Amino acid sequence: MHINWNAFTPWPALAGGLLIGVAAAMFALLNGRIAGISGILGGLLRPARGDVAWRAAFIAGLAAAPLAYAVFSALPAVQIDAGDGTLVIAGLLVGIGTRYGSGCTSGHGVCGLSRLSLRSLTATAAFMGAGFAVVFVVRHLFTL
Repeated sequence: MHINWNAFTPWPALAGGLLIGVAAAMFALLNGRIAGISGILGGLLRPARGDVAWRAAFIAGLAAAPLAYAVFSALPAVQIDAGDGTLVIAGLLVGIGTRYGSGCTSGHGVCGLSRLSLRSLTATAAFMGAGFAVVFVVRHLFTL
């Protein structure tokens, strides 16, 4: 993936971050639940009675958001500099990591850190550090 730093727009990025934070806070305050995507999706894979509708609506909203955005504005161009195999392996590793870490970036990084959870701080530091290390190794040490 390539980021054009010349086109970086801090105000829309800040507004997006504020929307995510407000939505996560409202979800916790109104529903008493953490807006962790892996946990919400995982609950759909092993459904409990009376627990499917809100999870399905949440995931459907995540999928519908870019479509709604596209109605009002053009979606940004995406360039991924990895093959299909690399993407599949990366996705599986992230999925395994969220199971071992009992949560994902939204659960630990957004919701857990805002609750001052030491467990979430440790998890976020671990997955961010691992991400930095993998990018460094792949970009600078592997010569393909």
